[in-house]
Amino acid sequence: MIATAQQTAAAPDLVGMLPEEAEAALREHFAARGQPGYRVGQVLRWVYERGAFGFGDMTNLPQGERAALAEAFSFTAPEPAKVSRSVDGTAKHLWRLADGELIESVLIPTPTRLTLCISSQAGCAMACTFCATGWAGYRRQLSAGEIVAQFRGARKWAQENGYNDVTNIVFMGMGEPLMNPKAVFPTLAILNRGYRFGARRVTISTVGVVPGILRMAEMPEQFRLAVSLHAPNHELRQKLIPLEKKFPLPELLEALRRFDQAGGKRITFEYVMIDGVTDAPELADELAGVIREFNAFVNLIPFNPIPGTEWKPSRRARLDYFVERLERQGISAHVRESRGSDIAAACGQLRAEVTEGRKPVQIGSL
Repeated sequence: MIATAQQTAAAPDLVGMLPEEAEAALREHFAARGQPGYRVGQVLRWVYERGAFGFGDMTNLPQGERAALAEAFSFTAPEPAKVSRSVDGTAKHLWRLADGELIESVLIPTPTRLTLCISSQAGCAMACTFCATGWAGYRRQLSAGEIVAQFRGARKWAQENGYNDVTNIVFMGMGEPLMNPKAVFPTLAILNRGYRFGARRVTISTVGVVPGILRMAEMPEQFRLAVSLHAPNHELRQKLIPLEKKFPLPELLEALRRFDQAGGKRITFEYVMIDGVTDAPELADELAGVIREFNAFVNLIPFNPIPGTEWKPSRRARLDYFVERLERQGISAHVRESRGSDIAAACGQLRAEVTEGRKPVQIGSL
C-alpha cells in the first residue's frame, strides 16, 4: 500500500485517523490557508463515501488545495501485488505495503452477503500449530490506515468486478487482532463512525487475548467476537495454541463471561477439526460442557491442509457426528464449508510469503 508521492514520513495518515480527528485536522488545515469551511466536508466525503485513493482524485477541490493536502497529510492507498480468484468466487488480494511487506485479505461471496476477511498484522506471533500464517513468523504490526486500506481497496475491486457491496467484515486474516490494539480499536471506530459500517457486522477473531476481550466487553458498540477455542481443555489446547500458557482456559472463560454479561454481543466459538487430534466424540461432550453457559454458536472448521504437516481434515461422517453430539446437548453448531482453498484463501492458509516464493517454515508433529 502506497501513499501520495508528496507526503513526508511524519505526515498524519488521513485514512487511519478517527473521523473526529480527521475533521479537526482538516478544519485547522483549511482555516490556516484561508479556505472556506465546506472544504472539510468535501474531503471527508471523498474519503468515506466516494472512495478516493489519493488527494489527486478529489476533483472538486482546486489543484492548489489538492497539492497542499498532499504536503500536509499522507493517504494510505492499496497497492495490489496479486489478485487470485477461486472457482467458488472467493477472491484473495495480496497487498504490498509501503515498506515492501506483504499481507492478504479475502472476499467471500454468498447469495446473501459479501464478507471481507482482513489482516491486522504482517505475519503472526501466535504460532498456532495448525495455521500457516503463524509458521511464517511475525514481521510487524499494521497501522490503522493499512487495515482500513484493505477494506477500501477490496470494496473498490468488488464494485468493479461484479460483486455486491461488502456486508460483513471479519478480522480473521493474518495476525492476532487483539495483539495490535493501538491500530485495531481505532480501525473499528473508523469503520463504524466514518464508513457507517454497523458494529454487528464486524467480527473480531482471537485465540484468547484476555485484555483485548475485556476491553471489547466495555465498549458500547456491539462488535462481534469469535474465539478460536479449538480444544475444550488446557492440555490439548496448549499443544495447539501456545498462548494458552499465558492465558489459560479458565482465565479466558472468565473474560468471556464479562463479555457475555455486557449484553447483545454475540460470541462464536471456532473449533478446528483435525483427524485423530481434535475430533474424538468425548471432546464434543467436553466442549459442550465448557461453552454451554454462553448460549453461543460453534463453527466446526475442517482442517485445511498446509505444507509441513501430515495432519488431515476430519472425515465428513465424523464432522456430522460431532455436530449431532453437540446439538444433542443444546449447543448450536455448524460445519463451516471451506472457501477458496484452491487459491490458499481458506481458514489457516493465508501466508503471503508463499505467494512470493519464500521457503515455508517446517514444524514437528503434535
